[in-house]
Amino acid sequence: MARVTGAGSTRLALRTAGDPQGPPIVFVHGWAASSAVWSGQLGDPALAGHRLVAVDLRGHGASDTPQDGYDQPAVWAADLAAVLAYCGRPPVLVGWSYGGLVVTDYLRERGTDGVGGVVLVGGLTEMGRDRPGGGVGSAWDGIMRPALSEDPDEAIPALTTLARRMTEEPLSGPDIQRYVGDMLRVPPSVRKALFRRDIGSAEVLAAIDVPVLVAHGTADTVVTPASAEYAAGKISTSIVRWFEEVGHMPFVERRAEFNAALLEFAGPVANH
Repeated sequence: MARVTGAGSTRLALRTAGDPQGPPIVFVHGWAASSAVWSGQLGDPALAGHRLVAVDLRGHGASDTPQDGYDQPAVWAADLAAVLAYCGRPPVLVGWSYGGLVVTDYLRERGTDGVGGVVLVGGLTEMGRDRPGGGVGSAWDGIMRPALSEDPDEAIPALTTLARRMTEEPLSGPDIQRYVGDMLRVPPSVRKALFRRDIGSAEVLAAIDVPVLVAHGTADTVVTPASAEYAAGKISTSIVRWFEEVGHMPFVERRAEFNAALLEFAGPVANH
């Protein structure tokens, strides 16, 4: 574990693995998750030649929980800039789910300077009603309001349902409980604040000039495959990798396949 200081002196926790001298890959988790979701990547010997860094976003995991900043692109960009500075050289940025929006916010505010490449995994790039890069699916049916509730009798069942709907193949009971534990660690006020946004990204995506891998499960019901198609259609440097019959977590459901695709993408980027 390591720590860096982001916007407003917010301390951000990092999990690190791999070769400290290797080309870096930075992993950015999604809504109400933590860096622990990347354990299948941080612990893979095939990726150990890279410097692997997974951040706990503000309000998540072992990072500080400030009262504000969750709806401000400049804050997310400053937080991520601190992680990039820690790496010391341009990384491949991997953004999963809401993490894709955080990566997009960095690009919105600071461009591609200091970024070697981008991987969007089940990623959002926009948020708000009728934003095509922010389409959410049927996994949220009936649980959105209770998932944000301060009442544990409402929140815990809703978050458990969401955890079950994250994947096409059923997760084990202990895995579901671990993911729900991460969700409950995020205060309800933060869970709500993360959704309190309305922002488009068409011009941001069109301006990306570094290699981009768009990876998405065809059975994802958390963030719709249409969101991936939208991002890929806007980003001229993108390639798309579909994970057939896979849900919202291809890096869990198809860990070996995902890690191989990441390594195949990151190698040429590191040598560019």
